[in-house]
Amino acid sequence: MTRTGILAGGNFIIDHVKLIDAWPEQDMLAFIQGETSSNGGGPYNVLKDLAAMRCGYPLAAVGLVGADLNGDWILRDCQAAGIDISQLHQTDCAPTSYTDAMTVRGSGRRTFFHQLGANALLSEAHFDFSGTQAKIFHLGYLMLLSEMDRLLDDGRSVASRVLEAAQAAGLLTSVDLVSSTYPQFRQITAAALPFTDFLILNELEAGSATGLDLRTSPTDLKLIESAARSLLEAGVRREVIIHFEAGAIVVEKAGAVHHQPSLKLPPGFIAGATGAGDAFAAGYLHGTHENWHVAERLKLAVCAAAMCLTHPTPSQGLKPVAECLALADQLGFRS
Repeated sequence: MTRTGILAGGNFIIDHVKLIDAWPEQDMLAFIQGETSSNGGGPYNVLKDLAAMRCGYPLAAVGLVGADLNGDWILRDCQAAGIDISQLHQTDCAPTSYTDAMTVRGSGRRTFFHQLGANALLSEAHFDFSGTQAKIFHLGYLMLLSEMDRLLDDGRSVASRVLEAAQAAGLLTSVDLVSSTYPQFRQITAAALPFTDFLILNELEAGSATGLDLRTSPTDLKLIESAARSLLEAGVRREVIIHFEAGAIVVEKAGAVHHQPSLKLPPGFIAGATGAGDAFAAGYLHGTHENWHVAERLKLAVCAAAMCLTHPTPSQGLKPVAECLALADQLGFRS
């Protein structure tokens, strides 16, 4: 069987994005200057991005939403985008997960207030890889899926069992994390790594997963490369992809290292940064699906992330692949 398509599972969220004039001090006031509701959560964003990029292969979702208006909205939104929802389940045991994302106009910096909702109940039983012909299974976000993050008596996690099942069914696996101060961050990540072909994360998450302090040196390429090698040594099977404001690094299991600077963005280009990391992942996964060279995958990834910045919601800024890549010629790359 020739596998084609991307199956994405994990967090399916309604994002309520509010544009504010400035981030207030405690007990002080900020003004909301605009607001929208949209898709949110790693797999949901990646699938919507790929649909907007007109990837041309099947897209499918695995997740759990509430039996409520928000859950119905997600199902309709996915169907409208051409995403298979046969494994996007509904439950009456919890509401659909949502996030209030506060985005500062001008800087694009954002802060999230999250309701776990139905995502906390997503379990191994909701995943069935027996009937899919997908080539890649993308799981996200670890640290934001309570049952999937649960550590078992043997040191494994529920997420690791799901990833193992996907690999046994013949899929490549991709994993994304969420930036958090979760007390078991390293243990949960470590449990998943041996069943992860492609680990996609930012420098903060890479620091949390390895114990290296990348917050004070986010452009120290040697330190970021060291973090990637550490994660490969801990079990990642093919590639560790770490993205940060200035660009991205990929380190392959065989040792090859690839650097890619981000685009030079003109003043006023950024309308919001929500979903930029997921757009990067969507670009990289598309190139992986299409068997592009790592350098070409990285180019599309940073271009997709930049295109995402043109709209305050996670996916409405995305354009077809050729238009994303054209940004490189229009704007050029940073040094």
